[in-house]
Amino acid sequence: MAKKAEIINKKSLEFLERYLNNAAPTGYESQGQKMWMEYLKPYVDTFITDTYGTAVGVINPDAPYKVVIEGHSDEISWYVNYITDDGLLYVIRNGGSDHQIAPSKWVNIHTKKGIVKGVFGWPAIHTRNSAKEETPKQDNIFIDIGAKDKKEAEKMGVHVGCVITYPDAFEILNKNKLVCRAIDNRAGGFMIAEVARLLHENKKELPFGLYITNSVQEEIGLRGAEMITQTIKPNVAIVTDVCHDTTTPMIDKKKQGETKIGDGPVITYAPAVQNKLRELIIETAETKKIPFQRMASSRFTGTDTDAFAYSNGGVASALISLPLRYMHTTVEMIHKEDMENVIRLIYETVLKITPETSFSYFD
Repeated sequence: MAKKAEIINKKSLEFLERYLNNAAPTGYESQGQKMWMEYLKPYVDTFITDTYGTAVGVINPDAPYKVVIEGHSDEISWYVNYITDDGLLYVIRNGGSDHQIAPSKWVNIHTKKGIVKGVFGWPAIHTRNSAKEETPKQDNIFIDIGAKDKKEAEKMGVHVGCVITYPDAFEILNKNKLVCRAIDNRAGGFMIAEVARLLHENKKELPFGLYITNSVQEEIGLRGAEMITQTIKPNVAIVTDVCHDTTTPMIDKKKQGETKIGDGPVITYAPAVQNKLRELIIETAETKKIPFQRMASSRFTGTDTDAFAYSNGGVASALISLPLRYMHTTVEMIHKEDMENVIRLIYETVLKITPETSFSYFD
C-alpha cells in the first residue's frame, strides 16, 4: 500500500481539478464521464456504459462474483423555465439547487450555440423596503443575460429547457482544504478511480470482478444507480458520497449528528446498510489505523446505497462518506486527508473481500 501522503499525487490532483471544473449537470453528464473514463482507462480491463450515461470500469469482467465501488457524477443545476418579454429568465431546479445562494452569482447557460453567460440579478439594497425584506425564493430569482427582449434572448440560443450551471472553479484553501462546486459527488468518482489506480500500481490480483461505477442522475432520485445495478447484478456494493460537516454555524448537532472535516471518513448506520459489510469496513479501518467517524441515518441514506441495497433481491451494501462543508453551494469544502483516507478505506476493504465472504445473517 502506498504511503498515505502519496495517494493523491500531482497527476491525480490535476485530473481532479479538471474533472471538478468541467460542467456535468444531471442529465448532461457525458463530457465528464468521458474525462473520467480516459483517466481510468490504464487501470481497468474494459468499460460498460448505459443509455443514460453511467460509466463502469471493470477489472476481471469474466469473474462470476461481482463487487461494486460507486460514486455519482452529476451536479445540481437549473433549467430555463420561462423567458419574459424583457428577456429575463426564470428557472426551475435540476436537483437540489439552493435558491438562497443564487442572487449575484454568475451562470453558464448551455445552448446549441455554446455557453451564454448570465447573472442572477437582485434588487439593489437602496431600492428595497427594509421593513419588508424579500428573501430569495425560486419564484423571484431571475437571470439577466443582457438581452433587450425575449426575441434577442432566443436569437442568442436561449430557450426553455436550456440547462444552467455555475462556473465557480477549483481552489485550494490553506494548503489542504479543497473548494469547488460539484465536489458532491465528483469527489466520489475521483476516489473510486484512485482505488483502481492503486490496485493497478500495487499489482493486486482480485479473486472477483470489480466494477468501478460512476452513476448518473443521483441528484434527482438515485436514478442512474437504479438502472446500472440491474445491468451489473452485483454481490456487494460499497458506495461513497458526501455528508455534512455539522460543526459550522447554524447546524443543530442534536438533529444532524456530529461529523467534521479532517476527522476521517464517515461510516453510516441505516437499514439499507448491511451490518456485516459495515462491520468489515470498521474492522478494516481499525486494523489499518484509518481514522473514521460514525453517522446514523433514519429510513434511508439519501444516497445510491439505497438503490443498490434494494435491487436484485437485495445486495449487501454499505456507505463510506466524505465529510463536506456547505453542500449544494459553489464553495463546497473538503479536507484532502479525508479524501485520502476514504480511498485507503475502500482499497483496504476491497482487498479483504473474497467470493467466499458471506454477508448472510444466518451463517
